[in-house]
Amino acid sequence: MTPDTPLPPGAAPVACVDIGGTKVAVSVADAHGVRGKVTEPTAKIGSNDALAQQIIRMVAQSCQSAGVALDAIAAVGVAACGPFVMQQGLIELAAPNICGGMAGTARGLPNAWHTALLEAPLRQAFKRVRVENDAVGALEAERRWGALQGVNHCAYVTWSTGIGVGLCVDGHILRGKNGNAGHAGHTFVIDNDDALCGCGNLGDVEGLAAGNAIARRFGGQGYADAVALFAAARAGDPRAEQHIDELCRVMGRTLYNLVVTLDLERIAIGGSVFWHQRDYLLARLRAQIDGKLLPLTAGATLCAAGLGNQVGDYAALALVVP
Repeated sequence: MTPDTPLPPGAAPVACVDIGGTKVAVSVADAHGVRGKVTEPTAKIGSNDALAQQIIRMVAQSCQSAGVALDAIAAVGVAACGPFVMQQGLIELAAPNICGGMAGTARGLPNAWHTALLEAPLRQAFKRVRVENDAVGALEAERRWGALQGVNHCAYVTWSTGIGVGLCVDGHILRGKNGNAGHAGHTFVIDNDDALCGCGNLGDVEGLAAGNAIARRFGGQGYADAVALFAAARAGDPRAEQHIDELCRVMGRTLYNLVVTLDLERIAIGGSVFWHQRDYLLARLRAQIDGKLLPLTAGATLCAAGLGNQVGDYAALALVVP
């Protein structure tokens, strides 16, 4: 099977849900392929079940678009930005880019949620639901169809609105007590007091280098977002180049820490910030690892995600296909 034809003939269709801090994407997959994709901005207003209700509605819309009966859906795979909180054995999101109650009003999110309900409402609506961190889903997809095939000591890193990591050691995907293993985006690699993360940390990796952090930190200097910052750097703006060098220092140190802590052989990188600038960034990130502590870093490679900018779609699919 391939991601284009993920299920055998006659198999019941499944729904694939990709939850990010900026948008939610939903598709239906069956023997005919992945179809009926719908996307919306991530729900952040109203009661804390608003996101779950949005997903339930979007699955129905995706089924209608694909010509699939809603009651035929056998399973729903949900790849979600985290962290997760367990309530009575069911996952709720405590996602810094969704739940405004975590860092408070200074972060600017339009709610006071400390968690967003997720698994409980979905299990009331669908026959089978599997929720995993989106980076874990992407890791499973990259190991099945992408750049991590046949690699038993590896990671997937997304550099997007937030920063997430999925980890695999000795062929086993690491999950941790609440499914939160891999939250390296909330580790500290450098001190900086202008980088409030949505989790409440001041100066963690995500607060320093994530896509939304770029806009917050550098918007007042004329770089409205990551696209503007990289465009300026490519045009020779020395201040923009300096900012990107520092972003790569933060991200490169994070990747180095993963390699030496877990003895990894390959890290695949995706996400909108990285993917659209991968030609510019990959060598700069490698420079933060190459030549350092060779017994651990020699042979460790960085690469772009093999599934490209579709890795988010396939992340949810990998959770529910056999």
